[in-house]
Amino acid sequence: MKKTARSEGDQYLGLVKFLSWSSLALILLVNLFLSIFLSNYARQDVLSKQKEFALLLAENLNHQIYQRFTLPTVIGFGRVELSQPAQYDRLEKTVLTTIHSFHVSEVRIYDFDKRVSFSTDKELVGQTGYAGTAILEALEQGNSSFQVVSRAGMFGGIFDFHPKPDAVTLRTIYPLRTERSLVPGNPQGFIMGVLEFTQDITSDYQKVVDFQRIIIVTTLTSSLLLFFILRVIISRAGRINAQRIAERELLERELQQQEKLAGMGRMVAGIAHEIRNPLGIIRSTAELLLKRNKDADGVNAKLLGAIFDESKRLSKTVGDFLDYARPKTPRQDEVDLAVTCDQALTFLEQKCEDQGVAVTRAYAPGLFVRGDKDLLYRAVYNIVSNALDAMAEEPSRPAAITVAAESGPDAVTLTVTDTGPGFCPENKDRLLDPFFTTKDAGTGLGLAIVRNILESHGGSLTLANAPEGGARVAMRFPPA
Repeated sequence: MKKTARSEGDQYLGLVKFLSWSSLALILLVNLFLSIFLSNYARQDVLSKQKEFALLLAENLNHQIYQRFTLPTVIGFGRVELSQPAQYDRLEKTVLTTIHSFHVSEVRIYDFDKRVSFSTDKELVGQTGYAGTAILEALEQGNSSFQVVSRAGMFGGIFDFHPKPDAVTLRTIYPLRTERSLVPGNPQGFIMGVLEFTQDITSDYQKVVDFQRIIIVTTLTSSLLLFFILRVIISRAGRINAQRIAERELLERELQQQEKLAGMGRMVAGIAHEIRNPLGIIRSTAELLLKRNKDADGVNAKLLGAIFDESKRLSKTVGDFLDYARPKTPRQDEVDLAVTCDQALTFLEQKCEDQGVAVTRAYAPGLFVRGDKDLLYRAVYNIVSNALDAMAEEPSRPAAITVAAESGPDAVTLTVTDTGPGFCPENKDRLLDPFFTTKDAGTGLGLAIVRNILESHGGSLTLANAPEGGARVAMRFPPA
């Protein structure tokens, strides 16, 4: 049963952990997907705006070159020859004034020979081998194109909090045309070359990176917070589950113990009932023979006395078994505990004198409770008798018993204190268990019977050691 309860609890807790971690993993994946989706959407939106702006800049640059350089040069020189310093300087001035304050880092113009005919970097003028596929498509098909170049890569920019200029650039390729076509049916004009310029979009792109960082930090923070909450919930669930399993196992042990005790009680009650009558005959016969043979020789008297004493002790043991196995339902009379204590102490007075025990009565009449006076007498008698037995084990110490009682609004408390060895701390929690005893000839049912009597009266029994030494037994009853 223990293994079943623990295995069921472990399976339940395992299912809770699996669902919790699965939920956390699902939330992490969803947050990751949303962060990627939102960041890509923001990146594409920024790049789309940059491309639109670059296209407008390319159209404006094409217009300025055509109006301020191409036409005046053709009119003034008859043809465009950039090898002439004057024409080159005029074109350079037109380009620089147009791209001023637009974060353009370089401008190139390619001719039909795929040679750099103009560049803001004069070392490239006249060079070949720089024209790629995009330049060829612009020359042959008149297509515009864009290319984003990042030095840090897609994810490297996230960790670069202070990017350098030109960390992210936008390369624009645009066919350079005449504005008015000289050939009918070609409204776009002739392609004069290919315009290529590179813009520094690091600052605008950095805004997207900052947005990505916010999403990542928010996702990680929420995930860590969720992880912490789940960890706390799982830990608490584990503790509660372990506590419930322990309580369940304790209850199962108690039920098993109760079943064992109930079975043992039924068996003992049956056996005790069968031997009670023959034992009574043996006891009465031994007592009769002992009276008749008072003047007989000492051996027979001793044997008869031993038979009588042992039969009497056995009768008490059988009575204890029957009292515990079949407890009596108490009556609900009004009983004065002071009178009950007087009766018990009077009955034990001779035993107290024989042991030299001084008895102190610290109570007054009027301690009324509701219950069965016979059962209450039995409880008080057992407690005082146990105190006498305990003090008989240490005759060297002064023997004294104090029976005190007080009546309060909530309870009537009767306390029996002795000067014996007291309760052993190791065994104190087990003294109320049935059949547990530290005496050689005890049954271990005395205190268990007392507890049953008190509980049947709605009271309680407490065992403790007095500060000055000895045992202290407190019996609490609800007042009448």
